[in-house]
Amino acid sequence: MPSPFPGMDPYIEDPEIWGDFHSNLATEIQAQLNPIIQPRYVARLIPRVTYDIVEVAQTRGVRPDVGVWQAQPPGKSSTTHIAIPPAPAESLVTLELPLRLLTVEIHQTGTLELVTAIEILSPVNKRPGHEAHREYLRKRRELLRSSVHLMEIDLLRGGTRPPLERPVPEAPYYVLLGRADRRPHVAVWPIQIQDALPLLPVPLLEPDPDVPLDLGVAVAAVYERGGYASLIDYHQPPPPPPFSDEEAAWLMAQVQATGR
Repeated sequence: MPSPFPGMDPYIEDPEIWGDFHSNLATEIQAQLNPIIQPRYVARLIPRVTYDIVEVAQTRGVRPDVGVWQAQPPGKSSTTHIAIPPAPAESLVTLELPLRLLTVEIHQTGTLELVTAIEILSPVNKRPGHEAHREYLRKRRELLRSSVHLMEIDLLRGGTRPPLERPVPEAPYYVLLGRADRRPHVAVWPIQIQDALPLLPVPLLEPDPDVPLDLGVAVAAVYERGGYASLIDYHQPPPPPPFSDEEAAWLMAQVQATGR
């Protein structure tokens, strides 16, 4: 079953879904590009691991209020029971869980020279103070100073976007393309919630022409393959940040039109 929205489905931004979607989208982009860039180039999935801090309440598990310890010396039986009182307080622990992020990299075959990096932003990339935010900004600066083309796909409404020197039209989603031979100028696609996702040009080495990346086709294929229609409850409001009243009414109309 397809998504009820013509472009990005904001319900995919749910943390329970996003990680799966991120990995599947990277794989779909690789699968879409490889048939049209080979044999001169190859699209590869490059993983990197960061850690996300998760707070876990110790009271989530069901445990008895008191423990019972039974002393039973070797060779003897005993019916003595000693009540052990519970700890006087409970708190929270922080867990650092590994988070695997994927970049799609286009390499020239033979030399494996990096030609184009396609970055799909995740929430941790847009969370100031997080290790992954600092690492991504550092990587982004290095790519923009290099001879590598950079495509940055931001399908998340929340968080702090990577900086641009000049303002661009307000939109919930963006794609940025920094061609190595046109910097400091970058092309930007602001994408409204009502918009279809764009057909994007992926640059290669001169004199080879750009190849197309159909972001809308890729997202639709991932939605179907991931079974997200069965995971999402469209009767609930979408994940934050909240939409304007006009946008919220449009979202509800789209959902109702598809009978969800």
